[in-house]
Amino acid sequence: VASKGKIFIPSFAIGRAQNILFYLAELIRAKRIPRVPIFLDSPMAIEASRLYAQYQDLFDEESTELVENGQMGSDLRTVHFCEHAEQSKAINHRRGPFIVIAGSGMCNAGRILHHLSNNITDPNAHVVIVGFQARGSLGRHLVDGAQHVSIFGRWLPVNARIHTLGGFSAHAGRSQLLDWIRPMASHGPAIFLTHGEDDARRSLADLISTTSGVTPHLPVYAEHLTI
Repeated sequence: VASKGKIFIPSFAIGRAQNILFYLAELIRAKRIPRVPIFLDSPMAIEASRLYAQYQDLFDEESTELVENGQMGSDLRTVHFCEHAEQSKAINHRRGPFIVIAGSGMCNAGRILHHLSNNITDPNAHVVIVGFQARGSLGRHLVDGAQHVSIFGRWLPVNARIHTLGGFSAHAGRSQLLDWIRPMASHGPAIFLTHGEDDARRSLADLISTTSGVTPHLPVYAEHLTI
């Protein structure tokens, strides 16, 4: 912000985008970051946010209080919803500092690609990764420190600063998965580990086998299974 930089946050539209807005509001309220324009540049995330607002009776106590006393609205009064492509394109002509939250979360599609295409070469731009980046995705290349990336068929130098914030995953961790499986183990269930990269799947499979006596199956692409 001090250097009038532009901050881009690739985000999943449902859950993650709203989570990021919540924490940005918290940071603004605590005066840990200054109030700057925030652009939610994702039609799906905007629609999801409106759905969240319709079901405030499901909020936890803290969120309910912040909404009812108007604090959340005050904290996020600089948020702009960019529903139309023209609004998204207009961001390119703005000077920083500002924050853009846009999909897709792994930088493989969506409006974040256009923002990265226009700003990845700028040393005063920042890309904040707030979600898991699958192997082969553009986001993964950035996290792994690629010096050049291909966007829309152009090889571009990565001069922007890449930051990774862990801890935002909505998935259960290993210990939580084991706790979930444990009560079922005595019934001898068939366990298929389909999600995640191979090293992580093998590690979890070994742990499940050791702790529950059930050996999980790790399906591979195009494998047929009879259940």
